[in-house]
Amino acid sequence: MYHLFVLSNDNGGRGAAHALIGLGALLLCSGIGALAQSTTLPLNVNTPFSIRATNLLGLPNIKSDCKGTLSIQDNLLQFQQSGKPVAQVDIASVRHVFVGDESMQVGGLPMKIGKAAAPYGGGRVVSLFAHKKYDTLTLEFVDSDGGVHGAILQMTKGQGELVRNELLARGASSSPGEVRATNQNSPGGTHEDK
Repeated sequence: MYHLFVLSNDNGGRGAAHALIGLGALLLCSGIGALAQSTTLPLNVNTPFSIRATNLLGLPNIKSDCKGTLSIQDNLLQFQQSGKPVAQVDIASVRHVFVGDESMQVGGLPMKIGKAAAPYGGGRVVSLFAHKKYDTLTLEFVDSDGGVHGAILQMTKGQGELVRNELLARGASSSPGEVRATNQNSPGGTHEDK
C-alpha cells in the first residue's frame, strides 16, 4: 500500500470522539499552565534595588569607565565604586530614560590572533561566539542649579529594562518633554523675512 494515512473504523465511530476529548483535555491543561506563569514581577517602591554596572560617562564626581554598584533607594539613584564616594541623582530630576543594547567583541589580542590563524575562513566562525551583549542606560537629569546633564551606564543584558522600570515606578519621566525655545533679542535687532 502506498497510502500515508489509513483510516480504520474498528470501534464504530467512537475513535473520533475519544480524539476530540483528548485534544480538548490537552488544550485545557496547557491553557491552565500558561495562566499560572507570571511574566512580570511586582514592583515595590520601598524596596532597595541594586545591580553591578559600569559608569561610561556623566555621573557627578565619578570617573568615566569605572565599575561599581548601581542602586535605587527611596528617591535616589546611587552609583558607588568600592571605597569611593557615592554619586547620587534625585529620581524626580530625571527627565528622560533610554535603554539600548550593545554588542562588544571580547578576547582582545589573543582572540584576534586566533581568528587570523584559523584556516579556511574559520575566523569568521570564531567571531560569532566572541561577542558579549550589554544594555546601555542613558539618563538625562537636571542638577540643583538647573543645569541639564546626561549619564551613560552599561550593565549586563536584560538589566537595563529592569532599572528603567524601577526609575519610572519611582517618578522618573521617560517621554521627551517639550523644549521651550526662548526668543532672545540680539544687539543687532531681530530679522524678519518679508
